[in-house]
Amino acid sequence: MNIPFLGNRSKKYRAAVLAEDDPEGIAELLSECELLRSQVARERIRLDDTAASLEALDQLPPRWREDEETLPWFGHDAGLYLGTVVVRTVPGAVWVIGADGEPVVRLVSGREVDVVTAGRDWAATGTPELSQLYAEVAEN
Repeated sequence: MNIPFLGNRSKKYRAAVLAEDDPEGIAELLSECELLRSQVARERIRLDDTAASLEALDQLPPRWREDEETLPWFGHDAGLYLGTVVVRTVPGAVWVIGADGEPVVRLVSGREVDVVTAGRDWAATGTPELSQLYAEVAEN
């Protein structure tokens, strides 16, 4: 049951509200990436919000592809993590909620990067590499 005044709102709704009112709050919310963080911790990879951690993710054996249920969620988290690195390291980059209700990263140039789709593509196929996409975005 969704009773608004009791605070039972979806993560997507909270993200949309935070994007407008609290950019630091949305950055914190979207950086959780719980599934991704738990999976890579088993591989002894530390996600420290740097481009180097994206390179480490690109080198992981894609074991998540063996589980069809996990794959889209892992990719979603990978995209959110990519966005987290961009927002925390590229001057002026911010989270916004796109027309489809998914978070995207808006650069100073006004370009919006659909990091969630990029993360899902990476998780499913290995391309584009997260570190390559980061390098492209960081140049703009």
